[in-house]
Amino acid sequence: MNFAVVNLGCKVNRVESDDAAARLALRGVETSEASADLIVVNTCTVTGEAEKKTRKAVRRALRANDHARVLVTGCAAAIDAAFYEALDERVSVVGKAQLAQAIDALFDEAPFSPGEDAPLHIGSGFRTRVGVKVQDGCDNACTYCIVHVARGRATSRPADDVVRECASYARAGAREIVLTGINLGSYCDGGRRDPSAIRLAALLRRLLDETADLHAPGEAPARFRVSSIEPRDVDDALIDLLASADGRVCRHLHLPLQAGSSKVLREMARPYDAERFVALVERLYRRIPQLALSTDIIAGFPGETDAEFQETLDVARACRFAKIHAFPYSPRIGTPAAERADQVPPAVKEARAAMLRALGDELRASERARRAGTVELALVEEGGVAMTESYFEVPAPAGAAPGALVEVTL
Repeated sequence: MNFAVVNLGCKVNRVESDDAAARLALRGVETSEASADLIVVNTCTVTGEAEKKTRKAVRRALRANDHARVLVTGCAAAIDAAFYEALDERVSVVGKAQLAQAIDALFDEAPFSPGEDAPLHIGSGFRTRVGVKVQDGCDNACTYCIVHVARGRATSRPADDVVRECASYARAGAREIVLTGINLGSYCDGGRRDPSAIRLAALLRRLLDETADLHAPGEAPARFRVSSIEPRDVDDALIDLLASADGRVCRHLHLPLQAGSSKVLREMARPYDAERFVALVERLYRRIPQLALSTDIIAGFPGETDAEFQETLDVARACRFAKIHAFPYSPRIGTPAAERADQVPPAVKEARAAMLRALGDELRASERARRAGTVELALVEEGGVAMTESYFEVPAPAGAAPGALVEVTL
């Protein structure tokens, strides 16, 4: 069976799509949508704009040929399954938890067992940085976001399962493993009030121990990267680990700010204010001088004034972000923010997003210059580039094989 996998959205979606592709590759060949017998579309609905892109992607899959079966999964499908099912009789909406079973059912094979190890997504056709999902769902309810509705309550994979999967990747040659989750910092294997529960830092320590010797002679051991973490979840244990792991847990965090105005943060229902965020960043830099920080910032949240936006620019500059993902606020129907009457005009939102992107470019150049002459381990990727620990793309050394960890001078 020829198949195609279309991914939209976040890093968690990317991992889920890679898992589906690895499972399908056991029985078929990945091709273009035009020649596929099966097209899997993993959808996103985090913003109104993401929802539009998702609907276009499903329609495009249906137009790609007249016979392909289309499995639609992901957050948008969870929110509005009826819309996608009504598009065409070839469409089947499948929940994320049921996707593996649905794929197996196409081949009349034994049902998928939840305890079964999934096929590894590594090697040709997959990214050199391997993603492993360890957590799903979210117990927060930011007023601009509907993902907590689509994904449900926060859940965590058993630590033993995570360790087993990551060890398999390390044995297979993966040199960087990215832990992902919808709210990764909430990871907890055990009762929330149980002092013996395994939280994110403890999970990472186990991963470091279990993979320390799973590499060929002369190679660096696998390193781990935290994909994204909320400010409230950066605790002492994680800071201590980042400071002491000598780069095996990348000294880079993606720490979403969303806004630098405490008033806007309250209206977003974010569980911190600007002062607390800046204090956390300063503490991180004191403990981990090599740390690089990236962030997400929303421009033009409803009611945001010019003065409040200036506060965001000031906070971003104070935090010395190495990379800023800036995007204009996009109303998502079904969220409290979308119902507000004080929406910021589109032209203003776009202008503010452009200002954030310009500041991001300036800060990134400054951080790159600050690191000039320093040596970091970088993961060699396809196309002659490598990604440093601090998340800067550099030319790969001549002759370095994709997937290798090599020293580079910035």
